Amino acid sequence: MFSHIMLGANDIEKSKVFYDAILGALGHKPGVIDEKGRCFYFTEKGIFSLSKPIDGEPASHGNGSTFGFAAKDPDAADRWHAAGLANGGTSCEEPPGLREGAIGKLYLAYLRDPSGNKVCALHRVS
Repeated sequence: MFSHIMLGANDIEKSKVFYDAILGALGHKPGVIDEKGRCFYFTEKGIFSLSKPIDGEPASHGNGSTFGFAAKDPDAADRWHAAGLANGGTSCEEPPGLREGAIGKLYLAYLRDPSGNKVCALHRVS
């Protein structure tokens, strides 16, 4: 559905450390910094990227926004969460765990990145 996601970050290097750790825990390669100072994570299906806002204003998180990353199993989501906490992220919401609702069973882990953006690791339980 998505070709790419560009997320605002106030400190690209600090954010790269965080995202290299959490995305590395899910099996992705470290980000690549381009000539404009943006950081890109490439997969076969799309691109996740970090950039300082082009309007020169500070990056800010969206109230009600969450960016989710697919985890192959609950252990991967737990590793993702631990890597984030060890690399500048802060815990938010409930601790990682199983949640059930109208769309089924999900194993979820939530963090805030160094710029305050809310991110999630999600595993759909069969």
